[in-house]
Amino acid sequence: MPGQVQSIARAAAILRLLAGGSGRLGLLEIARALDLPKGTAHGIVRTLQDVGFVEQDKTSGKYQLGAALLHLGTSYLDVNELRSRSINWADPLAARSGEAVRIGTLLDSKVLVVHHVFRPDDTLQTLDVGALLPPHATALGKVLLAYQAGVSAAPPAQSHGGGYDDLAPYTRRTLATPRALARALAAIREAGWASDIEEMTVGEASIAAPIRGYGGLVVGAIGISGPVERVCDAHGQPRVSLVTQVREAARAVSRDLGGRGL
Repeated sequence: MPGQVQSIARAAAILRLLAGGSGRLGLLEIARALDLPKGTAHGIVRTLQDVGFVEQDKTSGKYQLGAALLHLGTSYLDVNELRSRSINWADPLAARSGEAVRIGTLLDSKVLVVHHVFRPDDTLQTLDVGALLPPHATALGKVLLAYQAGVSAAPPAQSHGGGYDDLAPYTRRTLATPRALARALAAIREAGWASDIEEMTVGEASIAAPIRGYGGLVVGAIGISGPVERVCDAHGQPRVSLVTQVREAARAVSRDLGGRGL
């Protein structure tokens, strides 16, 4: 087995030093603390700065952890906390509704499934944890898009990073144009929940509601999915009882995360 890569080990040591220090550190302080040549320390710090893991204060010239690294850490903690807080409410939702339950959050313009409870029957099912779903064709995804920062102020546009780059038509009912998706997201914000009826998979429907964290920020979504004839009523609309169950579960998880009521 190959040994550790020295430059990576040194970069990690610099990041730990900056994370554990009080305030910013100068290049000489970093070099002395880690017993590195100043030139070596400078090269590593500059590389970390280039990728956003370290930032330099323009006034003092000292270094601190960068926003990109802090975002990575926050995202990891958010996903794990979302999953751990949701587990207590996902199982009862599956038992009450009789359908599969998924919890998701946005990751690189896709819906990352962070928790999945199987439908409580004997049918063959596949675990979806870690799966990436198209946001425009799923109830989970449409909830997340509806409450994404800036979406309420402007209709979706096909631009990088906005979640609307690839509106692929999975079925004839998929919302495959920015205008159609914009109308749907506006309705979701007004109603407080979303559904998809055969938009991703023919014969399947789903219902989802937003999960809020501190300050009311939507950090995820919880939803159920199953055959259209079970999820929808005789008029082809999501059953009111199931919508209520999903929204109550979302409120419960939100309370556990410190979010305000829905």
